Amino acid sequence: MRLFRKRSSADLAGRSLDRMAMRRFWRNPLAIASTAVIGLFALVAILGYLITPDHTPYCNQQYLELATLKPFSKATFLCIPNPEPHTRHSTLNTLLHGKPLPYTAIPIINYSYARDSIVATPYNGDLLTVSRREADVRERTFILGTDAYGRDVLSMLMIGSRVSLSVGFIAILIALLLGITLGALAAYYGGWVDNLILWLINVVWSIPTVLLVIAITFVLGKGFWQIFIAVGLTMWVDIARVVRGEVLAIKEKEYIEATRALGFSTFRTIFRHILPNIVGAVVVVAASNFASAILLEAGLSFLGIGVQPPMPSWGMMVKENYGYILLDSAYLALLPGLAIMLVVLAFMLLASALRDTLDIRR
Repeated sequence: MRLFRKRSSADLAGRSLDRMAMRRFWRNPLAIASTAVIGLFALVAILGYLITPDHTPYCNQQYLELATLKPFSKATFLCIPNPEPHTRHSTLNTLLHGKPLPYTAIPIINYSYARDSIVATPYNGDLLTVSRREADVRERTFILGTDAYGRDVLSMLMIGSRVSLSVGFIAILIALLLGITLGALAAYYGGWVDNLILWLINVVWSIPTVLLVIAITFVLGKGFWQIFIAVGLTMWVDIARVVRGEVLAIKEKEYIEATRALGFSTFRTIFRHILPNIVGAVVVVAASNFASAILLEAGLSFLGIGVQPPMPSWGMMVKENYGYILLDSAYLALLPGLAIMLVVLAFMLLASALRDTLDIRR
């Protein structure tokens, strides 16, 4: 005999509300636009070196002769293979770390062919003659130009998205772990546990976020992973306050009283019966804090205590090129600033759309 589980009217109503909320979310043009922008930057960050014009580690291939080229400028290179054997790099290794050039690229002004030789004129004015069997001439277009060190700006922007999004992602994971745990425990147990955690929340809340991150960075040191931890340890307060307020309202419900009567453990009651009902509020706060984490990382990199060179970062690119704002190369500082603005705005609009979608009063 086949057994069928009978669906309750509350279950069917909840599924109907979920479908209505999703339809309302995807009918919001701002939600669609913000999701598309975030998805585009996330795709670029994931693919990384596989799609950047400069595949070298950290996109740090420098051509000082080609400093501050305008967008869509073309340059000619004399490519001479390296004498040491070329090391094969797997696709995964290239995706994560990039790969060095198998040849030496020398920027040249012009060149000509003389029998089986290439006669080229580098930017220092000296003639360079090499065999056509040992060298090649290639032309490259710098879509967004080059910076003061002759590095490809487009490649640095693309890898910079990986830094900003990964900092936001890891920092939010740390903040969610701390905020949800402390907020839920404070609200569920109450008493001295609530007072102690609330005191800790108020202490952290009273310290300016930037100063707290700078202090943690000085303790942990400068670096890629240190900035993850520093930002994450300062962003859990908002989540803890929201979780505490939601749990205080839910723990008095009848079904929570029923879990206590049935003898369920505290862990099961909190993580299986309370937290699933506050996911909406937590997601909205997490999306908003994601934008704050990106801004915070950019600010720290601008101050020189965030991600360190040669790893590209949007904040560091603004720092290195803000002097060009008054010159004819202002785009070198404006492009990373525009990327920061687009990603932060997209996450803020996404948080607003999620708040409207998950609001049951609508």
